[in-house]
Amino acid sequence: MNLGLKDKLFIVTGATSGLGNGVTKSLLYEYADVIAVARNSEKLEALAKEFPDQVEPLAGDVFLTETTQKIIQQVGNRYLHGILINASGPPAKSFLETELSDWDTAYNSLLRWKVELTKAVIPKFLSQKYGRIVYIESSSVKQPVANLVLSNSIRLAVVGFVKTLSQEVAKKGITLNILAPGFHNTPAAHRLYVKRSSADNISIEQAESEYKSEIPVGAIGDPNDFGTLAAWLLSSLSGYVTGQTISVDGGAIKGTMG
Repeated sequence: MNLGLKDKLFIVTGATSGLGNGVTKSLLYEYADVIAVARNSEKLEALAKEFPDQVEPLAGDVFLTETTQKIIQQVGNRYLHGILINASGPPAKSFLETELSDWDTAYNSLLRWKVELTKAVIPKFLSQKYGRIVYIESSSVKQPVANLVLSNSIRLAVVGFVKTLSQEVAKKGITLNILAPGFHNTPAAHRLYVKRSSADNISIEQAESEYKSEIPVGAIGDPNDFGTLAAWLLSSLSGYVTGQTISVDGGAIKGTMG
C-alpha cells in the first residue's frame, strides 16, 4: 500500500519495542523518515543501521521534560507530518495491591508527559495548518482489564483530553486519534501472563493460552499488523477521522461501541 509517506518526517516514541516498533517499521517500509525515540540506545543504533537514510535515533526517557525539549530541537524548522505518542504502561496490579505512590507514578507515566509533548508539538502543527497525532493506549479504556487498575483508570484521562483537543483543532488541519490495542505479542502482554500465572498458580504458557481463548479471533495480535493501521492514521488519507478511540483487539470488547 502506498500511503504517500515517502520522505515525510514523523516522530515515534517507544520506537524500539512492542507496538511502537511495529508502527516505526510500518512507516519505514513506506519510506518515511522517522525520529525514533527510546531509552535503549543500542536498539536505536541497530534500527538506524537497518534503515540508515531514514532513522534519526534520539535516546531519552519520554517521561522527562528534557527529552521533550530534545525532540522539538531535533525537528527544528523542518515540516513535521505526524507523531506517535507511546510508551510502556504501569505494572499489573489490582486496586488492593496499589499504594498511593503507584498512582502518582502512573499519573506521570500515563498522562502528564503526553500532555507536555502534545503541547510542545501543537504550535508547529498549527503553524503548518496540518498535523497527525496518534496515541497508543489500551482496550482497557473501553472494557477494564483485570489486574490493570492503574491503566484502566488513568488512560481514560488521555481519552478525555484527546477528544477535547481534537474538537478544538479540527478545522486547522490537525487530527488526533487513539489506538486501543488488546493483547498483542509484546512485553506488556507477557507481564499479564506472568501476573495470571502467579495468581492462578499455573504456568506462563497456560496463562497465555487462557488469554488467547478469550479472544474471538483466537490469536494474539501481531505488532506489525497493528503498525499498518497506525501508519494510515498518520497519513494524509485519514483526514476525515479524528477524535476516535479505535479498538484493535481481535473482537475481545463485548460492547456494541467497542
